Amino acid sequence: MSGESGLVLGIDMGTSGARAVAMTAAGEVVASGAAKLAALTDDHRDPLGWWRALRSALAETLAAIDVSRVRAIGIDGTSGTMLPVAADGAPLATPLMYNDPVADPAILKRIAAHAPEESAAHGATSGLAKLLTFQSLPEVFRVIHQADWLAGHFTGLYDVSDENNALKTGYDPVARSWPEWIQRTGARVELLPDVLPAGAPVATISPAAAEAFGLPSETVVVAGTTDGCASFLATGADRPGDGVSALGTTLTVKMLSDRPLFAPQYGLYSHRIGDMWLAGGASNTGGAVLAAHFSAERIAELSERIDPATDTGLDFYPLLKPGERFPVADPAFMPRMEPRPAEDSEFLKATFEGIAEVERRAYERLVSLGSPALGSIRTVGGGAKNGVWTEIRERRLMVPFLPVLSEEAAAGAARLALSGAKEAGVL
Repeated sequence: MSGESGLVLGIDMGTSGARAVAMTAAGEVVASGAAKLAALTDDHRDPLGWWRALRSALAETLAAIDVSRVRAIGIDGTSGTMLPVAADGAPLATPLMYNDPVADPAILKRIAAHAPEESAAHGATSGLAKLLTFQSLPEVFRVIHQADWLAGHFTGLYDVSDENNALKTGYDPVARSWPEWIQRTGARVELLPDVLPAGAPVATISPAAAEAFGLPSETVVVAGTTDGCASFLATGADRPGDGVSALGTTLTVKMLSDRPLFAPQYGLYSHRIGDMWLAGGASNTGGAVLAAHFSAERIAELSERIDPATDTGLDFYPLLKPGERFPVADPAFMPRMEPRPAEDSEFLKATFEGIAEVERRAYERLVSLGSPALGSIRTVGGGAKNGVWTEIRERRLMVPFLPVLSEEAAAGAARLALSGAKEAGVL
């Protein structure tokens, strides 16, 4: 099979639907497809609805390319979404989604008693809490993550996961193994999937899946990742010190590091990606604060009156209510948005400055915890479209602002498929 004309497929199973892309060996997206869950199922927890959405998005993508050129497939799913399955992959219960808490206090107490402080398995929404919830079901073969289950439809294997999805289930990405303390929580460790590095080749596509989609029998399925990691990879960030800021409802910063960072007091954990680590934190500031004061149209109008080359001199810390997670960990941390200037444009400018300062401090915090120096920033989310805000941020952060290759998580999953295809020698 010729690598020069080969394509890979990336599939993202998100909270509202599925997206798929076809990508060349050079990283160019040449086709895409999408399907909304709401159009295919009445319940976003319905695994058959996930599969229908995936098939629809993938069919749209495949219809636009020469299917014989496909070499590999990568899939991401929502982090912490888990389901118990039989040996043939049949779901044995309604899945628990990424944000579904486990209500049994005894389960949470057992995890708290044995999990190290820096483990991502703490908390009511952790994968380990969901394993302990599902493990007593009759005929359970494995308790696996959403991305694992979808990938299993292409390989017939329902006992393989990746290092990113497994993190919240207690996997140790430094030792690259399931730690022995998990068994002390009462978990049936035999129900845990085998774990491979994200992007590592898992198996060639099953004959049934190859026939169903018209794909070559040599197509390689790679170990997947979480939707968050896939979104980061989609941007093109690939070197230690590369940062990605998401300016959405809240502000999230992520950076590639050459060493793992763990700071549970900030909700900070590290995902292993290749030979690097992806660490990040989430602040409570962001677009929700702006939206509480101005409509999108008003922000655009006021932005035209702002000179981004000067400072207001105000020291805002924009929050909707008390409490901050990162770069400050303080549930009582108070917002600062006074004195309010008489002009709305000055108030908006001071808010832009305040969020930019939180962003600067967030990256500074990552460096203080052991990350490399910030080398560049790529920006995603609605705030990336505001040129005035971008100029204010550039003055504060003083590093190159680079273009984003894609904001589609599916493109990040495709980049993993590229690395796996090269490792398998099919591209």
